[in-house]
This record gives sequence, C-alpha cells and structure tokens, in this order.
Amino acid sequence: ASVIIGHHHCLAWPLSATSSRSSFLLHTKTRVNTRGLRERERERDYHVNRPFFPLLRAKLTATTMARLLLLGFSLLLLTGLRPGRAFLVADPQPDVSDDVPALLAFKKAIYDDPLARLSDWNSSDPDPCLWFGVTCSDFDARVVTLDLSNSSLVGFLAPRIGSLTSLQKLILDHNAFTGSIPREIGKLKNLTVLNLSTNLLQGPIPSETGDMQNISTIDLHANRLSGALPPELGKLTNLKELRLSNNSLTGTIPGSNSSTMVSTKKEDQVGLCQLAQLTDIDLSNNLLAGSIPACLNHIQRSRMAGNCFQNNDTMNRADWQCGNSTDAGKDNNSIGEDGQRGRVIQPLWLLIVEVVTGVSVLSILTLCAIAGLRRRKDRSSGRGVPWTRALSWKENNVISIDDDLLANVPKISRQELAEACEDFSNIIGSSHETVVYKGTMKDGREIAVVSMSAPVHYWTNYVELYFQKEVVEVARLSHENAAKMVGYCKSSDPFSRMVVFEYPPNGTLYEHLHDVEGCQLSWPRRMKIALSIARVLRYLHTELQPPFAMAALASSSIYLTEDFSPKVGALLLGTWRLWCS
Repeated sequence: ASVIIGHHHCLAWPLSATSSRSSFLLHTKTRVNTRGLRERERERDYHVNRPFFPLLRAKLTATTMARLLLLGFSLLLLTGLRPGRAFLVADPQPDVSDDVPALLAFKKAIYDDPLARLSDWNSSDPDPCLWFGVTCSDFDARVVTLDLSNSSLVGFLAPRIGSLTSLQKLILDHNAFTGSIPREIGKLKNLTVLNLSTNLLQGPIPSETGDMQNISTIDLHANRLSGALPPELGKLTNLKELRLSNNSLTGTIPGSNSSTMVSTKKEDQVGLCQLAQLTDIDLSNNLLAGSIPACLNHIQRSRMAGNCFQNNDTMNRADWQCGNSTDAGKDNNSIGEDGQRGRVIQPLWLLIVEVVTGVSVLSILTLCAIAGLRRRKDRSSGRGVPWTRALSWKENNVISIDDDLLANVPKISRQELAEACEDFSNIIGSSHETVVYKGTMKDGREIAVVSMSAPVHYWTNYVELYFQKEVVEVARLSHENAAKMVGYCKSSDPFSRMVVFEYPPNGTLYEHLHDVEGCQLSWPRRMKIALSIARVLRYLHTELQPPFAMAALASSSIYLTEDFSPKVGALLLGTWRLWCS
C-alpha cells in the first residue's frame, strides 16, 4: 500500500504470517527520480520473494509426499497385503498346502490299493491332516508322519516324496513296493525313522541316505536290494538301529577291517565305525564278503549270519552261493608256450571210477524195472501174496527215543484235545495216513488237529525219530502266511501222535476257486493271495536257514483267514505221506 502525506511518499509491505524472517520497509523520499525508483523496486522484490517462495516450494513438496504415501498405502490395500508383512510376502514360509502335491504324487505312483487305504486322499481337500496314515504337527500343520504299514499297496516310491521336508517318520513296511529307493529321500533332513521293510524294492541303497542327519532307525530288511553298502552311512551320527537283513547286498562292510583298530576317537574311525550311538545292526542273509570290522563286535545286538565273510566265527553261506565256484576251471584252459590252449588230461583212475559208477547205476535201474514189471504182472493175474512186514534187527518195542528233542515245543495232552474236538467226533478231513479234526480250546482259539493213522506195530523207533524231527522243523517256522503250530500230542495209551495248528476259518483256497461262491475272490484279492504265497515260499526256501522243503503245494493245502489272507497249511502231510505209506 502506498500512503502519500504531503509531498512525502510512505511505502509499506505486509509481513508473511508463516515466515520467520519479517521485514517492514518504509522509505520516505521527497524527490523521486527514475534511477532511484528502479533501485527501490529491486530492493522490494528481494525482501518480498526471499521469505515467500521457499515456503511455497516446501508446501508443494510436503503435499506431493503425502499424496505419494497415500497412493502407496492404497496399492497395498488393493493387493490384500498389510505393511507389516511386506517381507513375508517376498519370502513365504512353507505350510501344509505345500505337502499336498507331494502326497498326491505318492498316491499316483500306487496302482493297486486293495484295502482302499488311500480312498480319502482327495485333491479337492486342501487339508491332508485328516487323510489316512498322515499325521501333522500341532505347531505349523506340516506333515510329520506317513504310516501306511500292512496296507497291501502295490506301486513304486515317487521321487516327489523328498518334498515332505518336515517328515519325521516314513513307515511303509509290509507292502509290495517295487523299483528302487529314490535319491530324493536324502532331502528329508528331519526324518528320524525310515521303515521300508518287507517290500519288493530293488537296486542299491542310495548314497543320499547319508544326508539324513537326524535319522535314528533305518529298516530295509526283506527286500531285493543289491550293491554295496554306501560309506555315507557313516555320517549318520544319530543312527541307533540299522536293519538290512534278507537282501542281496554285496561287497565289504565300509569300516576298518583291522582287528587292532579299536580306537574310540571319532577322527580315527571310518565307515560304520563312526556310528558311536549304533546299538542294533542286522546284516544277516546277504552276500557280504571280506571281514567284519572289529568295531562292530562291540555292538550290543549284532547279527551277521548267512553271508560270505572270511572269518569262521559266523555261520556263512555255502561256497557255491557266494560265487566262489566261478574261479574253478581257470586252469583247464591255460595258454601254453606255443600260444595254443591246452587241455588237462584226466587221470586214468578217475576214468575207471566213472565207468564203474555208470555201469552200476544202469544195472540197478534195470533190476528195478524188471521187479516192477513182475509185481505188476502178479497183481493183474491175482496171484499176489499178501504183504507182511518183516522185523529187522534195527527194531524194538521201545517207542520213546529222545524226549529232549521236543523240549521247546508245547505239549498238549490227549484229554485236552478230546474235549476241544468233542471227543474226536468233529472230523473235517481225512486220508489214508491222517485224520484232521476241528476243535476249540478253552481260551477260545480254534484249532485243527492232524492225527497220524499208523498203528502202533508199524511205529518203530526210526518212525518216532522222524516224527519228532518233523515237529521241530515245523515249530521253527515263523511267517504270517505259514500255518502256525500250536503244539503236539504224544500218548502211549491209547497210542496216538498228533500235531495241532491254528485253524483258519475261511476254508481252503480250492473250495473258493472251484465252488459256486468263487466270485468272492476278486482280482485284487487273488493278487494278494498269490503274492502272499510267493512270500512264504521265498521265506521257506531262501530266508530260512536251513531252508525248509515242501513236499507238495496245492490249493487244497492253502487255508484262508477271515480277511482272506492265505495260510500255507498241512506242511507235514506231504512229507509224512512218504513214510506212512
């Protein structure tokens, strides 16, 4: 504003309310020229613009910043994120939803589930914690246990199983898994129990198992695993139980084979000798060679029988089973000095022995054939003389031979069996050599009693000894698909010899195959029965030491339990028929 007082000019400018630097200029001059006016205008502009425009720029900057912050906060709200969780989105933690694809991949690798164990494993269900065999953690709902034992599953192990990073127990024993153990199993860093026993797994044990630092139990027995033991097993410092029996593992045991190396320093040990916490190791019934490391002799429970070790302290396999016969005959085709392969000349005495043996065998066969033809001719003409048994110098009237032989087999009195079988009136089968009764013991168990039909005057000391040995042989059988022996009965007055088995209530396989009700045997059930019979035969012929040979196997000697599990029964009938007749 300009105020004119007389001839004097008074100039005043208002102060800015927000500026800390105020100025009030008043210039009074009586004479104004053009040059002085321009100087006063420049001075006025300087004092006015200096406090005002910086404040204006500061206001614009604060407004822009506020708008930018508001825009960023709106974007966070639109994306559904909270500001405090921005870093969690950048690096998300795994949850139970990450385990669902791995479990579904495991199910996809199963192509036969006769018991419908995996029927509730549904991809539409995002929570696998309620699925059969799955157990989750209470802390983060991750899968910590996968237990499908005795489920009759047929398939292979999917490599995706290594994605279950929180898994602590993997129990898949007594199934029919085939193929090899996936290498991805080494990714299960939190695993403490690995049980894949009693399956059909093949191939070597993956070296990646040495990456499972928290493992305490590894059970892979009763499979078809081959190859050498991985030295990486020595890195499992928390391992307490290692069971690898009944496989086809070869090579040597990784560890120091020096008998003098018994140092307790960890840095001095190699291979399995590094496992300071190992208390149970079972490597029996394999094809392991070399020597047993001295460090394993100090383990509480150590089983090494049935291998090809060099030491004599362990019951080994026969040489031909260990492949030692492959070296035989190397000298038979040796190369001579002239570069040609020569043949070793047989000794004369060996040639004579071979000729004499051949002639003797041929003569015996000829005599047997002639005698058989004459006997057949006499029978057809009706001139046969009734056969009478001649007493030999080997026979006497004493029946008991060696009662200590049956000391470990339960003995049941004849009176107890008579009460159980309704005074031996409940007959369920018979032949020329045996009679089979069905009964119920006082404790409620159903039994099948096999009674010998041979009279007392045919029961010599040698027959008695044979009977006792057969009872002992059957008593040592321990397999889920073999008829379980309850005990035996031996009585002199009246004379009787009986063997007692558990009775499977579902009849024989023959009845279900040839009866009109054979439709009960569906295809999965038939596969289950066939696989079970194959397992018990493998047990009898290869896993059992010494092996147990069956005289005959027919559908009439295979009994079925309530859940149609086969029981190979009447194991003694085939062998007893040979000498009872």
